[in-house]
Amino acid sequence: MTMTLTVPPRATEERLTGLPVAVIGAGPIGLAAAAQLLERGIDVVVYEAGNQAGAAVSQWGHTRLFTRWEHLIDPAARRLLEAAEWVAPASDELPLGRQLVDDYLTPLAATDELAPRIRYGSRVTAVSREGMDRTRSTGRASTPFLLRIQTDVDTVDVLARAVIDTSGTYSNPNALSSSGLNPLGSPGAAAYISHALPDVLGAERARLAGRRVLVVGAGHSAANTLLKLAELAAVAPGTEITWAIRGADPVRVYGSDDDELEERGKLGGRVHDLVRSGAITLLDRFEIERLDESDGACTVTARRGSGRVSVIADVVVNATGFRPDLGMLREIRISLDEIVEAPRALAPLIDPNLHSCGTVDPHGVAELAHPESNFFIAGMKSYGRAPTFLLLTGYEQVRSIADELAGNHAAARQVQLVLPQTGVCSADIGSGGSSCCAVEPASSEAIWEAISSAQSATVDAKSGGCCA
Repeated sequence: MTMTLTVPPRATEERLTGLPVAVIGAGPIGLAAAAQLLERGIDVVVYEAGNQAGAAVSQWGHTRLFTRWEHLIDPAARRLLEAAEWVAPASDELPLGRQLVDDYLTPLAATDELAPRIRYGSRVTAVSREGMDRTRSTGRASTPFLLRIQTDVDTVDVLARAVIDTSGTYSNPNALSSSGLNPLGSPGAAAYISHALPDVLGAERARLAGRRVLVVGAGHSAANTLLKLAELAAVAPGTEITWAIRGADPVRVYGSDDDELEERGKLGGRVHDLVRSGAITLLDRFEIERLDESDGACTVTARRGSGRVSVIADVVVNATGFRPDLGMLREIRISLDEIVEAPRALAPLIDPNLHSCGTVDPHGVAELAHPESNFFIAGMKSYGRAPTFLLLTGYEQVRSIADELAGNHAAARQVQLVLPQTGVCSADIGSGGSSCCAVEPASSEAIWEAISSAQSATVDAKSGGCCA
């Protein structure tokens, strides 16, 4: 594979002049960042690994969001769209993921302002500084960023004056093992593992109907899948549903009636009813150690209490959550919390042991800054392993970053945001009890917002909530 430097080295003092801001990822937050930057007259290039805007969202496009349209559209993006005579969807509707892509992200990416600036099929594999690894300090802030881009035909290096990483976490799921490592066992067992949000009633119906399905996870992505499996089991004899959680109580899923995101609040009650009726078998304190392929199925072995148990499944749904891919940032200077893997100043504000999505304080460039000047992680990836992200939060993050890069430092630090309170995530917070978000690592992006709800005929009614 050939290596090409698309921008020649610069020897002048004004090495950043004329370079664009690089945005990694053309999802909701990445496109919002681009819209905010363009509105301030700042050139931008967006690098997207997929072949369309919102490629990650499309993977869970069959899932309905918890949040209504009115809270899913970035203000600067709306202004771009309305200038192109776009008609906004009804503000009170709860869209599916694919509707978010088709009715918002796709037309936004197609605007005259954004379309020439998006590079599809361009995966960022590394970020550094031109001619400098992370150990060199002299002149660092005035040295262009270097991004290594992998395409189908080539690998190239490009330069940028600043970088905003909005690449999300959906492509990097947590391990099934409670240790955070991949379970021991036979390599063949991987064939029986499903991603967090299978299309139970659509594309993956044949794989799940009449099978023994084990859903692992105590978040709303797990609940969404459980509800759809229950609907499938009603018409597909032999479908067996087992739900495994690491904690002693699925309180985060069951939630309460106080959730301001109404459909998310209903979700837990439906799952609870199915567990009580016996339609779903719940295994608590289930800490997976190994997966083994045996007789055309997967044997899942786990510690449970003081002993070990095994469950045989035809499909294992990994709904244990997501984590950021930090490997591509190895050569730049970032400062992350040791536990949550979020920017150090942001981590205390989003710690899932203390906060729900509705109790996170507004935050912006001051909390997102790293030792590396003009490098920012925004969106779901900025939350590290915390599951409490909302799109509204990400939109305010990139608005603040855009003001900072435009030199309006005061505006960058005037962050304002009103988030919905949630009974789902804030039970007993501050009273010495356990936050439901602390029961188990949750699935994200969700992902940036609790990818989870049900959209079937029997379950009316995601990503607008939190605690996936």
